[in-house]
This record gives sequence, structure tokens and C-alpha cells, in this order.
Amino acid sequence: MPSPDGAAYDGFADTFAREASTSAYNAHYDRPTVLGLLGDVHGKHVLDAGCGPGLYMSALLARGATVVGCDQSADMVRAARARVDGCVPVRQHDLDAPFDWVDDSTFDIVLVALVIHYVRDRVATLAEIRRLLRPGGRIVVSTSHPTADWITVGGSYFEAGHVEETWSGGMAHRYWRQPLQAWIDDFTAAGLALERLVEHQPAVSMAREHPSTYGKLTREPGFIAYLLAPARS
Repeated sequence: MPSPDGAAYDGFADTFAREASTSAYNAHYDRPTVLGLLGDVHGKHVLDAGCGPGLYMSALLARGATVVGCDQSADMVRAARARVDGCVPVRQHDLDAPFDWVDDSTFDIVLVALVIHYVRDRVATLAEIRRLLRPGGRIVVSTSHPTADWITVGGSYFEAGHVEETWSGGMAHRYWRQPLQAWIDDFTAAGLALERLVEHQPAVSMAREHPSTYGKLTREPGFIAYLLAPARS
């Protein structure tokens, strides 16, 4: 994961924000699934860790949550602040670094949407995020489905390693892939217990807006989400 002064999305934040506002995988797939998994957030204090252009923050605010956001990319921080009209604290932060600006037991929910696969040390990051949870707090993580990664890359499903792709507009995209068991092992090593696993299903709205992608995602998985809680001693 690049350092904050060379974050992957710098220079692409505005393009990504426009696409993610309406795209099949963001607007009609991950956001509906993640928001459904979060449930009732009214009155909850939520950290959007890796907030991107603030699309999840905006939805959480509309549902009555108190939100704080952070992102590695300075351009994404700027875009997120603009989206929420400056009424939400948003700061630049690399998820591979300690949250030394956050006290223990601060948040009811930490959202890690479509960003954990960019993190170098997933166990350390998740353990640090666990520290931020209040009693009864939860973490929601969404990422690409291990099977989807395997279909994209080929080879053995059980291999783990970095994948590099080039997206539209020339953005270099480098992410981590690993089998499902390795993800569960990471959660356990970070002191977390899996409470629920959700394999995304496309929203009905995708059938109208993105019919070909809807057909694909009703047959094969694209993303997966995990509801995590601190493991009991």
C-alpha cells in the first residue's frame, strides 16, 4: 500500500467518485449489502476507515449515525469533505499506521469497505481497529470474494499474493488475494470472531441500470462481507 503522499487513488478521486455513485459494483452491490449488514445505525458512532469519496459516510449520516472518516488518499479526503459539506471530521490516515489520534473504546462500529485488500498487514490493522471499539462494538469488512479473485487470476485457488490490474483511466490497482480460510485466520489472529458472513447479491435496481452485470452477479459471487466482533477471552 503506497504511502499517503503517493496513495493509489490520488489523481483518480473525482473519476472514482462519479463512477462509484452509480456503478453496478458500488451503488447496486456493495453499498446496499454493507448498509444492510450494518443494520440500524441511528445514534451510533461510526468510523469509516478508508472512506473514499464519502459515499458511505453520506448514507450513514442520512440514517442518523455520527460519523468520522479517514482515507490514505489526500484527494479522497478532499472529495469526502466536499460530499458531506464539511460537517463530518475526515482526515488523511494510512490504515497500515496506528490510529494514534483515536482513544480506546471510541466507536460503536468501524466500517472497512472495499479497502482491506490494499493493507499490507491486515492482522495488525484489524487488531488496531478492535482497540477502537466500545463494548458491544462491531466491525464490518467488505472485500472481493476469494472465488472471484481466483476466476480473475487463474491458477490455484489456494495461492495467496498480490494481483496487479490497470483500471479505466490508467489507474494501477494492486490488491491482496487469498482463500477464504486465510481471511478467517487473519480475523482470528487479530482477536476477532466472525458473527456473520454475507455473500453479496445484486440489488434489484442493478437489473434495470446494469442488466449484463446483474446477470453475471446473480450467477457468481463478486464481493463478500464479514461482521466481526472482539473474540471472548
